Amino acid sequence: MRRAILGGLSLAALAVCGALAQPAAPPATPAAPEGSPRAALLEIQGAIGPATSRYIERGLASAQSSGARLVILQMDTPGGLDTAMRDIIRAILASPVPVVAYVAPPGARAASAGTYILYTCQVAAMAPATNLGAATPVQIGGDSPREPSPAAPSGAQPDNGPASPHAPAGRKSARDTPARAPAPGNGETPAASPPAMTAMERKEVNDAVAYIRGLAELRGRNADWAEQAVRGAASLSASAALDAHVIDLIAADVPQLLERIDGREVRVGQKSVKLATAGLTVTKIEPDWRTRLLSVITHPTVAYGLLLIGIYGLLLEGYNPGVVLPGVVGTISLLLALFAFQILSVNYAGLALIALGVGMVIAEFFLPAFGSLGVGGLIAFVVGSIILLDTDVPGLNLALPMIAGVATGGGMILLAIVFLSSRALRRPVVTGAQAMVGARAQAFEDFGERGRVRYGGEIWNARSSAPVRTGQEVRIVRTEGLTLYVEPVAGK
Repeated sequence: MRRAILGGLSLAALAVCGALAQPAAPPATPAAPEGSPRAALLEIQGAIGPATSRYIERGLASAQSSGARLVILQMDTPGGLDTAMRDIIRAILASPVPVVAYVAPPGARAASAGTYILYTCQVAAMAPATNLGAATPVQIGGDSPREPSPAAPSGAQPDNGPASPHAPAGRKSARDTPARAPAPGNGETPAASPPAMTAMERKEVNDAVAYIRGLAELRGRNADWAEQAVRGAASLSASAALDAHVIDLIAADVPQLLERIDGREVRVGQKSVKLATAGLTVTKIEPDWRTRLLSVITHPTVAYGLLLIGIYGLLLEGYNPGVVLPGVVGTISLLLALFAFQILSVNYAGLALIALGVGMVIAEFFLPAFGSLGVGGLIAFVVGSIILLDTDVPGLNLALPMIAGVATGGGMILLAIVFLSSRALRRPVVTGAQAMVGARAQAFEDFGERGRVRYGGEIWNARSSAPVRTGQEVRIVRTEGLTLYVEPVAGK
């Protein structure tokens, strides 16, 4: 059993290391010859997190140091963490190289945090059959108790979104909520009546509106629709976004994008820059190993797996002191998991339930609870795992099949322990004074009432209700201290 557990821990550690050591994908295009004009291509794929912001920041710095004339930020994202989004926006605003936001390929989206980033860039473009919007942030840990919203003044737009992107790191920015009714023909998604909000939500959503309106005014884009995207989670298709002056153009691919923005004047910092994009060679900037490492360990499923490896590794080391390997693997895994949970926006009630569940399972080994502590601990562990990363943001939630697998494995182990314990209780006692009752011994000498008998290679004082002879078999009836009460075996 020890070898099997050690093998499992070793394989898990090797799997994590293998994921971290995967080589980067080959560049989409060959590197430009030395000295030739070029554009840098950065990609945002999936949920936006700390690894994404680090990749964009380093990519913008690399583009500046290599003399790139333009940075193309190609996006397909459902949104992500607020803090990561704000880091990306600050990096774009501080970049001396113009940045073009490009929602592609067809079928992609720039939802929630992606909408804020698109509004920040000097040029906003989309491929056909793409969409953006739904910028209403959501909060992890469930909805707060709500109070009726005050009546909005005539002509004012209702506050019907939750927290703002200025909220703490525990807040996401991606789940769609009902939007207010759009004006006919503007291409927005259908709307529903606004729900009531808490006072804190009204305070934060107004801050979010001011934030995205500031970005829209900076780039000369539709600030009113940006407000709708925050307050009502409004969304637009590519053609509707172009008509509403939310984006600057539609391009089928990167070469067409470069062709259509050639000669366009944009503002970079305090000066105007005329883009010269004709003939630019596009070079994709790949994430470095540190970014890939951060991306792997901050994935919710990997972080959860590291937590499990850490817990069971330390438990095995505690039950088998001196094995060393489980303790080393468990400590490293647990530290990595805690680092990932510090970055991820976890529900700390879920983390507390997991700790309670582990504690109850451990207590089951030491207290005669007949499985009740183990079952309760397993339930607490499963419930805590489910709400650990309680969010609807795609790519930032925990895989339910993994929780189900861990719960099933834990339940089977618990049932095996209960079965083995119950079977052990039914076995006859084989050690101690109770095991001597009913056993047979031999008389060491002739005696009538008191004498000595041989049992288990030892000489014991004995008392008998009938005379016995030397070598005669006797049955032990009971024990009292170091004296055995015996009776002769019939026919022996």
